Amino acid sequence: MKSLFGISTTIVWAWVFWCVATFAQTESLHKYHPWFEKQMALIAQSDDANLSDEALSTIIEKRESLYNEALKNIMLDPDSIDDYIKNYDSRIFKLKKMMAVNKRRGNKEAVLRDEVQIASYRLLMIQNEMIRRIFNALKHAKDAKAFEAEVYKIFSESYEKIDALDKKARYKRWLKKKPKNRIQKAIVRNIKEFYALKEINLDILRYFSENSKRIFRLYQYTRYKFLRPVLYLDSYPPFAELNAVLKPYGLSSVKVLLILFVTLLVFFVRKVLLGAIESLLVRFRYIGPYAKEVLSDIRRPISIWMVIVNIQLIWYIYHDLSVSDIVERGFLVLHVGFVTYILFKALNSVARVKLEDIERSGKMTVKSELFNITVKIINFAVLILGVLFMLHFAGVDLTTVLSGLGIGGFAVALAARDSLSNFFGTLSILISDVFSQGDWIEVDGKEGNVVEIGLRMTTIRTFDNALIAVPNATLANKEVKNWSRRIVGRRIKMKISLTYDSPPEKLRKTVEEIREMLRAHPGIATEKTAYSDRKNKSPKLVSKEDELGVKRTLMVFTDALSDSSIDILIYAFTKSTVWQEWLRVKEEVIYNIMEIVERNGLRFAFPTITVDGIERKDDR
Repeated sequence: MKSLFGISTTIVWAWVFWCVATFAQTESLHKYHPWFEKQMALIAQSDDANLSDEALSTIIEKRESLYNEALKNIMLDPDSIDDYIKNYDSRIFKLKKMMAVNKRRGNKEAVLRDEVQIASYRLLMIQNEMIRRIFNALKHAKDAKAFEAEVYKIFSESYEKIDALDKKARYKRWLKKKPKNRIQKAIVRNIKEFYALKEINLDILRYFSENSKRIFRLYQYTRYKFLRPVLYLDSYPPFAELNAVLKPYGLSSVKVLLILFVTLLVFFVRKVLLGAIESLLVRFRYIGPYAKEVLSDIRRPISIWMVIVNIQLIWYIYHDLSVSDIVERGFLVLHVGFVTYILFKALNSVARVKLEDIERSGKMTVKSELFNITVKIINFAVLILGVLFMLHFAGVDLTTVLSGLGIGGFAVALAARDSLSNFFGTLSILISDVFSQGDWIEVDGKEGNVVEIGLRMTTIRTFDNALIAVPNATLANKEVKNWSRRIVGRRIKMKISLTYDSPPEKLRKTVEEIREMLRAHPGIATEKTAYSDRKNKSPKLVSKEDELGVKRTLMVFTDALSDSSIDILIYAFTKSTVWQEWLRVKEEVIYNIMEIVERNGLRFAFPTITVDGIERKDDR
């Protein structure tokens, strides 16, 4: 009997210890994260019917403070959410084992107690998963609106899962019952905690909904590693009061400080950038002496570009350190446009100052038209590259564009055949070297000095100061008379008429004296006149004098017995081809001829007519 009694006592005590251990285990599994424990305690206090409005306001402020504190902690350590999910998985696993034991024993109330507890843990897991998804959405959201839309989507999915945990609201029936034992008390307590957690979940939804823009902004600050100072400034009383004033305008004290900071920074960068560009230009041997002139040409575009950069940064800060794709592409297009324009201005400035230096020195080793066309081709290449980059940043598929150009090349060629013919006409003019800039030419009834040979047309300044633009295709296929391609010889051709009563001896002496006068004149070209052929390196089998434009012919002969005079032909060339110098020499020759004729006692003949046998001078 004693042994039987001892065995029974041992069994009883073992059962008691098992119950205590099970209860202790249940109590240990019942622990939540401290933040939820505090929130549930405040919810329990707010359910007190005797609570005053002031006390209720204090509780609400404490709950809001807990939300702000939790947001700050999660922002600073987003990976902590994963730890909570793992802990809840472990607890649910243990509770399911206990539920299986209680089901086998038929203890339905214990099963319900653990089921509610599991529902609470699953609710917390859904909440944590929701928060994790929200922070994942933060990483990929392009702006606050996109983030807000994603948050609402996550909310709806999470709320459906949480609402399904309390099937047909069957847990609420237990809240109307009066618990009679320890398990029923645990059931009621778990159900109250479950509904408290549901209320907390609704508060979390509300908090994220009301603060989605602020959350997005704070997360952007974490990317730049200055979330802690931002949170400190937001919580500092004077800045907190300022935030309340600025919030309706989409601003905050931190945004205002950042805008002021980046404005000063851009101003400083502009100064540094201009100094760096000047220093870089000075290092170039061919550009260094003109660095200040080049910099003066690009200073204004750079300053305007820096203003655009400043506006972009302000826009970026105002929109919580993010911009939409359209705005971002727009700014990129503006940046490429300004950089292209600055490069365009810099290249043209370098070309201008270099050309001015060449003109001052008089040492032009490259033809002017080649220099100009090269500059135009470089400008065209810069502009094309700039346009291609602008299209790329605007979102245009350049592969499609280029392939489309290949397919539509034939149509483009047909549409632009005139432009292409003018371009090839330019090449033909440059290769054939028929005329150059500054030459006096005559083509198709148009005469003047060549101002510029462009890619499409050549401009000519006429002698009456009009400007004519002739397509290069026309010039390449027309007869061009170039009066400037001669280095010696501008023709003087005249006929002087002497009377028939001139004695042959005096006439012969007059012709000889005119001939000697021309040979001795310093402005008239003769066979002894020298010329320079250093530029003539051509191996072509052509007359050197004809190629260079050298005419030294001098002829003075009695040429004809006209109706009323004896004609003397004078045919010579001046050494200079300059029109004004040619006129001066020609004038001197005429005066010398008049003196020779007068010295020899001869007279210039006038046209005469005979009327009724009487000879009369025609002095019309």
